[in-house]
Amino acid sequence: MGDKTQLLLIALTSKYKVRDILIGTTASILVLNALAVLAGGLLNEFLSTHIWIVKLIACLAFFFFSVTSLMKESEEEESSGSKIKFAPLAVFCIFFIAEFGDKTQLTAITFGATTGLNVNTIVIWLASSVALLVADIIGLCVGYFLHGKTPDKFFNILAFVVFAVFGFVNLYAVFVSLEAKRLMVPIFIAVSVVFMAICGIILKGRSQCFVSQQTEPKNLGQDAT
Repeated sequence: MGDKTQLLLIALTSKYKVRDILIGTTASILVLNALAVLAGGLLNEFLSTHIWIVKLIACLAFFFFSVTSLMKESEEEESSGSKIKFAPLAVFCIFFIAEFGDKTQLTAITFGATTGLNVNTIVIWLASSVALLVADIIGLCVGYFLHGKTPDKFFNILAFVVFAVFGFVNLYAVFVSLEAKRLMVPIFIAVSVVFMAICGIILKGRSQCFVSQQTEPKNLGQDAT
């Protein structure tokens, strides 16, 4: 939730019909998540004898997603330049480009890496696809009801908490795989301190950036006089 692709879909409603948006988005999500889960499954097969490495990668990935959820997205997706006449295909291409390599796809890779290539691969593919589609539909509905003003901060905080929890869960799985539970408490404390310090630095940087943006027009006005 709160990802830039939701805002992208809201922007697309001014150019395409909702039916075309849903068709193009659904097809793009299925393809993207299929590639992501397959990549994660192959990663698991290569590292099957060292499963703790997969868990550690998942742990670091989720912590990364959590931290980046605090960062303000400054890049805006532009969709007005599309020259594809078939609307669902145009939406498919726009959504594919916007979502490729994004947090949601990396999350699907992470889940695929923790299970490997088996029956669960299909389950993860379908579940992650449905989840992303539902999230985008919710964002689309929120955009309609709030006239394009989605509660970004709330969803960013929610994503921060969820990803952080998954990060610590996977960190616990690393200790279980290595059978090193005695070291778990001190390392958990150390990781928590470092994690909160990084989050504090990010929030401080954002607040300073906000203050500078507020004072900048005043300085310009004084110079002009």
